[in-house]
Amino acid sequence: FKSFMSRWLFSVSHKDIGILYLSFALFAGLVGTSLSMFIRLELGLAGRGLLDGAGQLYNVIITGHGIIMLLFMVMPALFGGFGNWLVPIMIGAPDVAFPRLNNISFWLNPPAFFLLILSTLVEQGAGLGWTAYPPLSIQHSGAAVDLAILSLHLNGMSSILGSINLLVTVAGMRSAGMKANQIPLFVWSIVFTAILVILSVPVLAAALVMLLTDRNLNTAYFCESGDLVLYQHLFWFFGHPEVYILILPAFGIISHVVSFFSQKPVFGVTGMIAAMGAITTLGFIVWAHHMFTVGLDLDTIAYFTSATMIIAVPTGMKIFSWLATIYSGRTWFATPMLFALGFIALFTIGGVTGVVLANAGVDLLVHDTYYVVAHFHYVLSMGAVFGIFAGLYFWLSLMTGLSYNEARGQLHFYLLFIGVNLTFFPMHMLGTISKA
Repeated sequence: FKSFMSRWLFSVSHKDIGILYLSFALFAGLVGTSLSMFIRLELGLAGRGLLDGAGQLYNVIITGHGIIMLLFMVMPALFGGFGNWLVPIMIGAPDVAFPRLNNISFWLNPPAFFLLILSTLVEQGAGLGWTAYPPLSIQHSGAAVDLAILSLHLNGMSSILGSINLLVTVAGMRSAGMKANQIPLFVWSIVFTAILVILSVPVLAAALVMLLTDRNLNTAYFCESGDLVLYQHLFWFFGHPEVYILILPAFGIISHVVSFFSQKPVFGVTGMIAAMGAITTLGFIVWAHHMFTVGLDLDTIAYFTSATMIIAVPTGMKIFSWLATIYSGRTWFATPMLFALGFIALFTIGGVTGVVLANAGVDLLVHDTYYVVAHFHYVLSMGAVFGIFAGLYFWLSLMTGLSYNEARGQLHFYLLFIGVNLTFFPMHMLGTISKA
């Protein structure tokens, strides 16, 4: 028992910490999926429904589902799990640069998750939506919101420390003579993700501190004489880079899976690196496309519409490079490749609806409708999550020494592919019909 505790509790091995992150992500994913089941059951029942008309409880479930899936499932799996396990190996390093820092990066997550779960259980729970907009997040009574804010702080601290660690590792611990264009694409994706984290998460932390003091110390950043829209600017300056933080490591995984199962190097590697760099840069200058309905100037709207549509260019480059790799290769359709192909197809649909939503005129009509829910679930439920499954089926035998059953793996893929499309495709119609 003592050796078990010292191995898993005090571990400084990047492999063990990667496994811890993946296990944590699995647990959080089960909790988040359970919450989404409640959402679907509530929506599927007539009358007062499963929750007997308890709107606040529904909002708490939505908030918990959103934050858990984004910050406690996708990020720990892709960035913490695969990032830790694979990056040192891919660059020929013995471990990460700061192994003990890596340990605390992981162990900040379980208490953060505990605080978030706790926030749903005290008083009425935090029924804010994952964005926590004021004035609701300021007027919301009880300790629930404060617990949720503290949870996000711990999670953000974990992300920042992990990012610094991986950046220093790649910058300073590569094999002798490994040049930039020889660094594997997954490692590049983690580098760009780490840059996004380090530059965006502190802005969220600042916004949350102001929210906390508005709630408890009678400051007026976002209420009274303050500016409600300021919070939205701060939040989305974090929130938009965050969605690229969630998807970039999946891009890296898909590049490796497609290359392996096509038995070809990825088409246009330099272009792929440049595309990720462009996405990273542009990701910071498009945030107000989440805010077209708040009353922005017309020239501001024109800029954010244009800049958002330009992001589709490097993203499209990546899609076409994957397709070119598959087209020119001798392709072999094992489970990881099926998930990669599913990713490409469905992420492209999500990307197209993203370009639709970039147009402020359209967005004014469908903002806060199910059309937007459909859009971000196509890029997350079928982008990030398919990336996670592709990576798991591809690398889990390397990580654990256990192989999977191919028939069951393919059954998993087809069930999930059909299920997510049946769930989320009709939402596009729900969103467009609701404002007709």
